[in-house]
Amino acid sequence: MPHEPAPDVLALIGAIRAHFPDLGGAVTDAAEARRILAAAPAWPFEPPAVDRVEDRAIPGPQGAPEIPVRIYRPRPDLPQPPTPRPTVVFFHGGGWTIGGLDTHDPIARALCRDAGAVVVSVDYRLAPEARFPAAVDDAYAALCWAARHVGELGQDSGALVVAGDSAGGNLAAVAALTARDRGGPALALQVLVYPATDARPREASPDWNGPGYFLTPSHGRWFVEQYFGPADDRAHPNASPLLADLHHLPPAHIVTAGFDPLREEGRAYAAKLRTSGGRVTESDYPGMFHGFFGFPELLEDARDAQRRVAEVIASTVSGRKKSGEGGGGAG
Repeated sequence: MPHEPAPDVLALIGAIRAHFPDLGGAVTDAAEARRILAAAPAWPFEPPAVDRVEDRAIPGPQGAPEIPVRIYRPRPDLPQPPTPRPTVVFFHGGGWTIGGLDTHDPIARALCRDAGAVVVSVDYRLAPEARFPAAVDDAYAALCWAARHVGELGQDSGALVVAGDSAGGNLAAVAALTARDRGGPALALQVLVYPATDARPREASPDWNGPGYFLTPSHGRWFVEQYFGPADDRAHPNASPLLADLHHLPPAHIVTAGFDPLREEGRAYAAKLRTSGGRVTESDYPGMFHGFFGFPELLEDARDAQRRVAEVIASTVSGRKKSGEGGGGAG
């Protein structure tokens, strides 16, 4: 494996870092970090085309505020017959602290277009204003809402999917665990893109990570401090799903990147799912970095990763199951 990403990838990382707050360094306040991100230049590429986009507010957990969601509906003619369709409940990344419906709009659109899925993107409460387990509670509430409304969404109750990247991958994994433990909703698939699965303090692997590869170990520590505050909940299974009992969970598709502090815990989660009897596919990109999934216009590996995710989501629809769905082994 190379000791650093390819020159073109390093150039992209540098361009991203130029507009990304120095979390835990010069920037310690989450609200300031969000202001810096909001002031970044607009993405110069046209967003993936979908049929309709609708912003709604759905009931939150008991005693909590409503949850804003953005619902994406695919064009009726692409990429497959119009009904039924998968319903994907998507949780954005951002260390449980930054990010939202707008930052992950292109990813949600791409999943909608390429998988032919109805995507419900969830604007869960952020830390430090709402610390653990507020985001977990919102994620499960949104999943339950989507299950109750699947008839007006994808119309296939057997094709309900949870998905997310980074901290959103953590929430998707925890939502699947919660659904199992509470008797539903039944899930067809969990899609975890470089998920955070172990919040316990640890040293990052020097073989894959360095200060110049966008997400750094110091960033990760700052995010975790915002999410948990002084509470010592990091070993709770809803914080670190790698520590949970992983039996009887839906099939998983897990995406990891070589130059990513979260790579090892993502791959460890895939391995534990398998040893627990789960069906897992993996797509690992050794030359990529945390966040690469959102740059398909610039990176071939991002296009490939999004294509594979779309294929496995599309395969959940009744009558369109693929022979290789959920099988173990690396992609």
